[in-house]
Amino acid sequence: MTLPQDSSSLPDGTPPLSAESQDSAFQQQVQRLHRVIVYSRWVVVGLLWLVLAPLSLWGLRSEISLWREHFTWAAVRYGLVYNRLWAIALGICVGMTVAVLVWQSRNILLGLPRSHQAYLEKQVLQIRQQGRSHPLWKWVCGDRSS
Repeated sequence: MTLPQDSSSLPDGTPPLSAESQDSAFQQQVQRLHRVIVYSRWVVVGLLWLVLAPLSLWGLRSEISLWREHFTWAAVRYGLVYNRLWAIALGICVGMTVAVLVWQSRNILLGLPRSHQAYLEKQVLQIRQQGRSHPLWKWVCGDRSS
């Protein structure tokens, strides 16, 4: 399949690949940026589990002891309804984990969406333009041999 060279965008509205985006070094930098994004999402999920989950479990300790003695789904429901702050905190942990898992699974199974690929290419161009002063320079464009 050939990409149209004379039009300003593809039928789906995304811009066509530029000559820079076909460069192998550029594509490696795009892949590095994507890897940095994946790692940063997992770091956020890890921090949520390290900070919010223990606080939530501590806040729910009396309900958890009740659940251990007489487990019913009604007890779980009421325990979470009457301790909304801790239930929301646990929900954030679970929700972010599931969201990152689904996002990463989709990217692995179906590949990156064209719009996300274009976004990554644009970001790499901005990082290149700003140079060494950009916070992600050493992870995306920096020399990986050392």
